[in-house]
Amino acid sequence: MFRLTAALLCGALTLCAADDLDTAMKRFIDAYAAVERNASDPIDSQQAFYTGAIPGMLRRLDPHSVFFDPGQFEQLKKMEASTQKGFGSVVSILPGRVIVLQTLPGTPSAKAGLAPGDDIMAINGYIIGRLDLDQLTELLGVSRQQPAQLEVRREGSSRMLHFTLIPEDMQSPSVDRTYYLAAGIGYIRVSSFDEKTGDEIKEAIEKLGGDRLVGLVLDLRNNPGGLVNTALQTAALFLRSGQKIVTVRGRSSAEKTETVPLDAKPYGFKLAILINGKTASAAEIVTGAMQDHDRATVIGEPSFGKGLVQNVFPLSEHAGLALTVALYYTPSGRCIQKPLDTTEFELGATTASTNGRAEFHTDRGRKVTGGGGIQPDFVVYPPTMTRFRAVLDASGSFTNFATEYLRGHKIDADFEVTPQLLDEFHVFLGERNISPGLAEWSAESEFVGNRLKTELFNQAFGVEKGDEIEAQRDPVIQKAVQIVGS
Repeated sequence: MFRLTAALLCGALTLCAADDLDTAMKRFIDAYAAVERNASDPIDSQQAFYTGAIPGMLRRLDPHSVFFDPGQFEQLKKMEASTQKGFGSVVSILPGRVIVLQTLPGTPSAKAGLAPGDDIMAINGYIIGRLDLDQLTELLGVSRQQPAQLEVRREGSSRMLHFTLIPEDMQSPSVDRTYYLAAGIGYIRVSSFDEKTGDEIKEAIEKLGGDRLVGLVLDLRNNPGGLVNTALQTAALFLRSGQKIVTVRGRSSAEKTETVPLDAKPYGFKLAILINGKTASAAEIVTGAMQDHDRATVIGEPSFGKGLVQNVFPLSEHAGLALTVALYYTPSGRCIQKPLDTTEFELGATTASTNGRAEFHTDRGRKVTGGGGIQPDFVVYPPTMTRFRAVLDASGSFTNFATEYLRGHKIDADFEVTPQLLDEFHVFLGERNISPGLAEWSAESEFVGNRLKTELFNQAFGVEKGDEIEAQRDPVIQKAVQIVGS
């Protein structure tokens, strides 16, 4: 019955352009009244409007305009504050398994006594081994919002351990990795653009040496964007004063161009920016400006192509609306937004459009392509997942071996994987019915060695150190090191 109600309400909002507002609203009210009087089941008016009429109207505009009911709007405001509930643990999620890699100091996980290598068997009565990856991810997300009862198996303990974790509000820094890739070459990973991101990036650069750096690799892969103001602040760290960063064009507002402040003091070292298909919105604004002004070399895969300007409007009854009002354009004129798969999207064809031009030019005259998203200067894909690698990941072999090894050995920052350790791992796999052929093992030995070291460092020193090791086999990062270091 609810589907019928939603359909009628959506249809009532889809009106001919010739109808004036009063006539349109009367038809809508008449349609709703008819349903309310005659439907066989009672009508939940809140559901009808929140999940039927209003979303139905927005679907005629574009895929990104969204209505938030009071609960969703409250959650949005919490996300904008960059805090979320959590326990402060980093885990490895495998099919049917959740293994603790790290507990952050002072967090609920650390206070409760969880330790790296702990195997979480059940959460709030849900047995981990019976859940698939999607179910596991959902369970972990829900569990962070309320007290969680954990059943944990720990190597060396004959009994199951029980933990009660109370979630706490935690800051989520958007700059979550900062380290050196080589002498004079820094690496910064930015996971989103939040209120403090610009300041966090500057602090990270200064931590690495500031203007003394030879080059910097700014990793925006998987960065969905966020606050545009912090994207502008970030761009101003690298561009000269007065340079254009982005232009906004919309139907109901005058064209506006954002430029670098006149008092900007940009860094001058070489810069590489890493992107992929999940790099979007504010992250694309930064990348596009750097590329158009020939300030950075862009490496990786084409970005997502989300260049819609969205304003959030508070509504009555504590609800809210995120509405597309304009489009973003890079300094060379490229529209960041990829063409939308809808014929109804009309943001004022005379003022804003997803341009179809294929060719634009940077400050130095280099050709860059339009059509939506940012095309990298060097296309580099992540490593191919072979059958053997997939088996090792799905079985949790690296994590399990690292856990066992660290119970009997201590490692330091100079630790290296030796041929003897590779042999031990080979035997470990054989005992678990994983028996690669000689040719396959030889071909994958370098990968295996790096992954072993990564997992050992994850558990011994924290996932930040593990990421530093993993970067050594990331072809996108290594290409960036080659470019900024030349």
